[in-house]
Amino acid sequence: MLSRTLLVIALLFVAPVVPANAAPGCSGYVALTYDDGPNPGFVRPLLAALKAARARATFFDVGARAEERPDLVRETVRAGHWLGNHSWSHPALTTLPPTELTAELSRTQDVLREATGRTPTLFRPPYGDTNDAVRAEARRQGLTEVLWTVDTVDWSGVPTEAIVRSATAAKSGDIILMHDGYQTTVDAVPQIVKGLKAKHLCPGKITPKGRVAAP
Repeated sequence: MLSRTLLVIALLFVAPVVPANAAPGCSGYVALTYDDGPNPGFVRPLLAALKAARARATFFDVGARAEERPDLVRETVRAGHWLGNHSWSHPALTTLPPTELTAELSRTQDVLREATGRTPTLFRPPYGDTNDAVRAEARRQGLTEVLWTVDTVDWSGVPTEAIVRSATAAKSGDIILMHDGYQTTVDAVPQIVKGLKAKHLCPGKITPKGRVAAP
């Protein structure tokens, strides 16, 4: 009896916990996220790559860019992806006075809502630059701050292979940081999804509480 009990305890520590609503072949989920858009030269190719890979992602859009290209914002949502607030002009938010901080978030909320009819619930501070004041303002506007656990540094000029290597090292529950303005990032999509699938991980959504779940 004792040995059977020990076996059960061991399995609890070794066996992965599979979400109750997991799709077949998925033992866990990670979030693919893309910052700084919409970038006109890359959004549509990126959406096409994600569609071909049957993957969904969260796009943290910059308000000023969204105002210039609301059509791309709408296309992103129509393709089944989720939108987040990435500030109006991509500043270091912790350096701003309260009125400017409020405007950076609220103007972006207004533009994304006007473009899609949906109000974002997720927010990512540019550069990950945050503090208690930034988080408090985000909460006041109904936003949950979302950072990341895996940084592909795709913005730095690394090749596609390096982006894939970083992303596919993710574990269940991880949030992967990428950007929508680089061809290397677009080219990485099929290999990232394939590599994650080999680990029985699937692209998921970020909940209003900031956790990764089944889409």
